[in-house]
Amino acid sequence: MATTKRARYKKKRYVLPLTLLILLIAFRLYLPTLVKNSINKALADIPGYYGQVNDVDIALYRGAYVLNKLYLNKVDAGTQVPFLNFPKTDISIEWKSIIKGKIVAEITMNSPEIIYVFEDQKTTPEGGTADVDDWTKAITEIVPLEINHFEVHNGKLAFVQLTADPNVDLAIEKLELTADNLRNVVEKERVLPSPISATGISFGGGNVKLDGNINIIKEVPDMDLAFSLQKANATALNDFTNYYAGIDFDSGTVELYSELAIADGYLKGYMKPLLIDTKLIGKEDGFLETLWEGFVGFFKFAFKNQRTDTLATEIPLEGDLNNVEAGVWPTIGGIFKNAWIKAFKGETDDKIEFKDAFKDDEDLTSKEKRAARKEERKQKREERRAEKDRDTL
Repeated sequence: MATTKRARYKKKRYVLPLTLLILLIAFRLYLPTLVKNSINKALADIPGYYGQVNDVDIALYRGAYVLNKLYLNKVDAGTQVPFLNFPKTDISIEWKSIIKGKIVAEITMNSPEIIYVFEDQKTTPEGGTADVDDWTKAITEIVPLEINHFEVHNGKLAFVQLTADPNVDLAIEKLELTADNLRNVVEKERVLPSPISATGISFGGGNVKLDGNINIIKEVPDMDLAFSLQKANATALNDFTNYYAGIDFDSGTVELYSELAIADGYLKGYMKPLLIDTKLIGKEDGFLETLWEGFVGFFKFAFKNQRTDTLATEIPLEGDLNNVEAGVWPTIGGIFKNAWIKAFKGETDDKIEFKDAFKDDEDLTSKEKRAARKEERKQKREERRAEKDRDTL
């Protein structure tokens, strides 16, 4: 009798652990489906859009999950081109931040595409369009942790206008982007704590580069950015310029340089476009097109810098983000300055700093003033160090 009781006890002793193990295995097997359904629901709740994720892989050992083939498009889109197309997105815990006492996420996107089809995006669906709160809610449900590190590999950004004849299709491809410390885990005293950098290949084989620092924790993000587009073949702009200006390029190079600073929703900066060694009139142009391009070409010839064969200007930008104004007279003056006084250089001028975007220094807190001065001193030290390294070489 005692032997029978002991046998039953032994069996019962293993039933609970075995049951828990089976339940855990079942939950683990169902977990990808659970996450997938939750994400698809979040995508379905974005007003005016529809989309889904095709598959979800879970990697518990590193606290991560991978979204495979996620797309999103407008409900009433006339094309089948997804607005967002993310083949593979890896979302995981950033383990190095745990040491700092923060549980945050890092995201790595492989070959993502954002394609803005003009005709699709300008429409307003019957159910209305998504606002900031809708997008924030969807992102929060897809990524429940705050995002601290973000990477993009082999990305693509494109603007497409199908009603233009010929169609306009401008893109930046092979985009590589890195943004770090987005949730201010380290260097908490800095006004702009998050470094961001990006490179890519633009239309016409141009080289795109973006560098700077941002603070996305604020409701309206602060930033200090420098952008450059170099050595883009001007003929790649022909569909765009032909549709909007009635001209196209037969040869030449387009470049663009810009610096922008935004503080508390106020922007200060400039854009510097350059047309280098460009020719408008081609052999296949018709009479009227040749006549118009000849007229434009006359002014291009008259106002280009003859030594560098460059037509350029600098467009100052300033104002509240809801009402940014471009200085018309300084822009016109810049054309004359480039042509007859001093040619603009094909580079950013390093003349815009973050503090330039503050409307009134008296509105700054003492902490912001100290941080701005600290940032300025750090930048000057880096410039002196770089100059010393050049002299050494």
